[in-house]
Amino acid sequence: MTDRLDVLKTYKLYIDGKFPRTESGRSTIVRDAKGAVLAHTCNASRKDFRDAIEAARKAQSGWGGATAYLRGQILYRMAEMIEGRAEEFASLINSVGKPAKSKKALTAKDEVSLSIDRLIYYAGFADKFAQVLGCNNPVSSPHYNFTVPEASGVIAVVCPDYPSLLGLISLVAPVLASGNTVVLNSSETNPLPAVVLGEICATGDLPAGVLNILTGTRAELLPYVSSHRDVDGVHAAGLNPDERELLRKGVAENIKRVLVREGVDWTSQSCESAWWIEPFVEMKTIWHPASV
Repeated sequence: MTDRLDVLKTYKLYIDGKFPRTESGRSTIVRDAKGAVLAHTCNASRKDFRDAIEAARKAQSGWGGATAYLRGQILYRMAEMIEGRAEEFASLINSVGKPAKSKKALTAKDEVSLSIDRLIYYAGFADKFAQVLGCNNPVSSPHYNFTVPEASGVIAVVCPDYPSLLGLISLVAPVLASGNTVVLNSSETNPLPAVVLGEICATGDLPAGVLNILTGTRAELLPYVSSHRDVDGVHAAGLNPDERELLRKGVAENIKRVLVREGVDWTSQSCESAWWIEPFVEMKTIWHPASV
């Protein structure tokens, strides 16, 4: 038998519960730690980003209006499905490897386990964070006065290159738990865990449009993230100073919330907190007459 070429997979985008090809027709090569070609991923364009934002906006009222208990159950189901494909995720992480400058000893197996645990944490917090962030306000009036958190809307998540899965889950889970919908820009160096997460979303219980996954370069997509007026907030990590400055210019131009996390120890339990949810909710105060 003669030698044959490997049939490499070209992963598509994940938008509105479907797997479209990028309208740009471009793809990017994903290489393993030794430089061999592993797969191809789509290089998302401005139109792809716009389509993802429209899908997220359309899905937001349903997701934000769902009961907190239901959101928690759906996120828990995602964690179950990642657990069922844990070996595959570990293989995808291992194949690309970690950057040489990374000093933190984190095996691929540990990264997958931490990612599952973190998603379960926020699944459990989905119906509890309102009690932590909200309050019953004392007022000099015959009323009950409550402050409760509500989802901000559509959040753009920009993932760090490393850790490719744990960084993604840590940024996305608190945003989804609070009822926001997401347009995600995956790790550039290892987008494969993100695209396989799209497969889990498509076969799980997460409604279409709640999580949309784009692969491509930050250099091309970040200007759209910063300038698009239908993006209500940005949750990002692993950016260089120029990228951070670009995102923050969007705050001045169109008044969106931008949180760029720096120096995060992704293995730390400090990543599991109501205060990772708080930046992406709006506080609504309700006055209710009290009987005399």
